Amino acid sequence: MVRETKFYDLLEVPPTASDSDLKKAYRKKALRLHPDKGGDPELFKEVTHAYEVLSDPDRRSIYDARGEAGLEQSSGMGGMDPQDLFSQLFGGGGGFFGGGGGRASGPRKTKDLVHRVHVTLEDLYKGKTTKLALTRNRICSKCKGKGGKEGAVRTCNTCSGRGIKVTLRQMGPMIQQIQSPCDECSGTGEVINAKDRCTQCKGKKVLPEKKVLEVHIDKGMKGGQTVTFRGESDESPTAEPGDVVIVIEEKPHEQFKRQENDLITDIEVDLLTALAGGSFTIKHLDERALHVKLEPGEVIKQGDIKVIHGQGMPSQRHHEPGDMYVKLSVKFPESVDIAAIPLLEKALPPRNPIKTFPKNVIIEEVNMDSVDTRSRNPLRDDAMDEDTDGEPRVQCANQ
Repeated sequence: MVRETKFYDLLEVPPTASDSDLKKAYRKKALRLHPDKGGDPELFKEVTHAYEVLSDPDRRSIYDARGEAGLEQSSGMGGMDPQDLFSQLFGGGGGFFGGGGGRASGPRKTKDLVHRVHVTLEDLYKGKTTKLALTRNRICSKCKGKGGKEGAVRTCNTCSGRGIKVTLRQMGPMIQQIQSPCDECSGTGEVINAKDRCTQCKGKKVLPEKKVLEVHIDKGMKGGQTVTFRGESDESPTAEPGDVVIVIEEKPHEQFKRQENDLITDIEVDLLTALAGGSFTIKHLDERALHVKLEPGEVIKQGDIKVIHGQGMPSQRHHEPGDMYVKLSVKFPESVDIAAIPLLEKALPPRNPIKTFPKNVIIEEVNMDSVDTRSRNPLRDDAMDEDTDGEPRVQCANQ
């Protein structure tokens, strides 16, 4: 039994998964979630961290027994960069589709900041520029990221600058090594006397700063795509700034559904228009309305699908438009004037002949009444789940 299953759930494997099962599951999810392929950077990091823990037998046993809290107490939550682990498993590459040489080694980067921007289908059709305000850390201009006066910062003697302390705990016949943040330096590895600290950043070396970014939504972009601002994440004296990643979220539209670069819409026409021709309009995603003519003599049937070429979404690269598919439904009148029936009989094809039966079959005339929708209706989808007494009934699934 395991205490938590979050890491297993991220990899979509059971807690009994073997090492090969874990590796196979991680490769599959990492390929799908990698940022270079338009995946979610934060989820990619979570999945990578889960695999990093579960692929280590010692850390996996701690996680199974005590969950994430146990990991924090024993060895901290840190680990290798997700891109480094990805490169090890997939043989390197400068990017997701890069070739040879492995991931370029370089200075450590701060964590990427991920923001989601919700945009309408109109925005994605026409393109849009929106502003995003965010708060990020910037190196203190007064102390230049030193945290205090020149020479005031010294290495913590308690942890020797590592930022962690190691304690040994006897657990039966075994001795367990536990790492935790150093109390003396709060895990920074450095100590600054209070009187020598920078008066502007109070020894933190960085200060929060508000920044407004202009996000350009290109025509034809899709939900899930990202816009990246390189080096606009938090600054740190010991690491290069990461990126700000904007994830595009497409809002549902009341009229259109999008399928790649095509648009799909439902239009209802009256019976006269369906039989004798006419016209209708479709309000497009820009400042236009499409006037559609139905020629007399062309009968529109319930569920007919027509296409208007070149009126779909623009492609992102060349802005070449897709198509618009129109699914037509016919609205029937509630009643018909009896005096107009001869005209209908003249205009419409003749009625189907009545079915005949052998002489031994007795013909009985009956009337049909409207169904009271407030009472039981056996044609309802849920009616098959009820018996005559109104109690739920077990319904067997088709094999």
